Amino acid sequence: MSDNKPKETETILMALDQISQTIDVMTSVVNRLRNYVQEHDVAVGEASAEGVADLQADRIIH
Repeated sequence: MSDNKPKETETILMALDQISQTIDVMTSVVNRLRNYVQEHDVAVGEASAEGVADLQADRIIH
């Protein structure tokens, strides 16, 4: 049974390393999605502001 302990420890450490790598990848994906949503929100806000400015410009009576 003492021969089995180092093998179990190695297996556990490999599994923990894989979990750590998976978490790193998932964190990267979440950050990229967060940036995308924020940039999209800013772009939509700017487009909306431009649309409002265009509407207001059209309503000016000279």
